[in-house]
Amino acid sequence: MKRQCWPTGSEALPEGIVAKTSNLEMRPLWDSGIKNRISKHPSNLLAITVGVKQKEIVNKIVEKFPSSDFVVMLFHYDGFLDGWKNLAWSNHAIHVSAINQTKWWFAKRFLHPDIVAGYNYIFLWDEDLLVDNFDAKRYLSIVKEEGLEISQPALDPGKSEVHHPLTVRQKGSKVHRRYYKFKGSGRCDDHSTAPPCIGWVEMMAPVFSKKSWQCVWHLIQNDLIHSWGLDRQLGYCAQGDRMRNVGVVDSEYIVHLGLPTLGGSNGNEASDRDSDRPKVRMQSYNEMKVFEKRWREAAKMDKCWIDPYQQQQQQLNQTRL
Repeated sequence: MKRQCWPTGSEALPEGIVAKTSNLEMRPLWDSGIKNRISKHPSNLLAITVGVKQKEIVNKIVEKFPSSDFVVMLFHYDGFLDGWKNLAWSNHAIHVSAINQTKWWFAKRFLHPDIVAGYNYIFLWDEDLLVDNFDAKRYLSIVKEEGLEISQPALDPGKSEVHHPLTVRQKGSKVHRRYYKFKGSGRCDDHSTAPPCIGWVEMMAPVFSKKSWQCVWHLIQNDLIHSWGLDRQLGYCAQGDRMRNVGVVDSEYIVHLGLPTLGGSNGNEASDRDSDRPKVRMQSYNEMKVFEKRWREAAKMDKCWIDPYQQQQQQLNQTRL
């Protein structure tokens, strides 16, 4: 009798031998005869897409994440792995290299939910972030306390080059989930139930719970490597109400420098990056249009799927009548 819960491909094996998941823990080549000295294994993952020119910034980021609680994984888009060897933590980090590939290209291929199933939270960050006012342990404590399945640290508006009003730090606040706009088009108020007013975060420093990542990974399109447009749909992966489970942490905030680090044909030439930057941006925009079209078509074609937020908006409209 076929057991329906077996992973595809494992049907020929006895159930007890099937290993459904993996992790990023390094293992020794031989048994030294000494019991494992690590009382607990890191339960969270920090993954950053990096180039060696941002080495100092990345080093400061990694140093904010205690090795007892975090596995570090670096996605190298410039191919220069040797330049990181002199950092104390480098030999304990996982290094993956592919020339001129984006964070989302790496994430789709190397952060499958079965691989990262052992990590409670996944920090999927850019390399151009300043973390002077950020503490990883305090951040996780707040996220757990607030029930945030998808989150990001707030951005310092005085220093960050690129940000959306939703992600700007609100002074005196611990966490915020919405922003307000009362003038012009795109009004946002207490009645707003959808992005860009509420229910999403930006993509430079997202933090995902294990359960939300299981959903987000499937949302990432294999061929759309810039993932523009994906941010506005993150709420569908919030494991419940996106108005409650998605938020921005104000008390632990960062600076986003907005450095144009990708785009050079050789992966490391500044002149190439500058000249290719408009092409990268146009490609990102085109990918967003493709993603939006795919979403519309998928929602229309899947007769078994019910949009929870469309129902929510309809109910809200009825209460206003």
